[in-house]
Amino acid sequence: MNTITSTPSPHDISVELHPLQPFLPPGARVLMLGSFPPQAKRWCMPFFYPNYNNDHWRIVGAAFYGDRNHFVDTARRCFRLDLIKAFATQAGIGYYDTATAVRRLRDNASDHFLQVVTPTDIMALTAPLAELRVIGVTGQLATSTLCATLGIDTPPAVGESVVTHLHHQLLVWRLPSSSRAYPLAFDRKVEAYATMFRAVGLLGNTP
Repeated sequence: MNTITSTPSPHDISVELHPLQPFLPPGARVLMLGSFPPQAKRWCMPFFYPNYNNDHWRIVGAAFYGDRNHFVDTARRCFRLDLIKAFATQAGIGYYDTATAVRRLRDNASDHFLQVVTPTDIMALTAPLAELRVIGVTGQLATSTLCATLGIDTPPAVGESVVTHLHHQLLVWRLPSSSRAYPLAFDRKVEAYATMFRAVGLLGNTP
């Protein structure tokens, strides 16, 4: 049974349902999970981490290509979606979030004002990912939501991982938030992400 989609009534206007489908390339070895997308007015593309002021795609560009603007269209102030999808497919990196429905308590993109209504069914989400080795979880809310869902009593510290078992054994690896509000230097964030990608054998084989 696939229960990835949300169950709250669409007539409950205070509840936002996840606007994106999971991105799960065949052979994915890493699944990146955030909390929930920002409001559509903050998007520059219809994909994960769509806020131009969020540094996720700059971090990934710096980690894999040594260029923070590899996925950035600076002239249009947006990200290069076709390049992102091709990269993630070839590298084997999936994307989704830890909640499929939330209440947004304030009119902003901060996790501090998100209330999780329906956590993602992680067992259903990961069922087709036979080669999955690492779940990379970004930010405090995403980490606490995922750990509660999986019954992990002690969440990993930033930059560390814990072993869990879904359909097979894998690591839950906590990464620093890519939000600029998170107080860590950009290069340190790149180092943290690169360490995880290197551990699962993705760095050094850049598509």
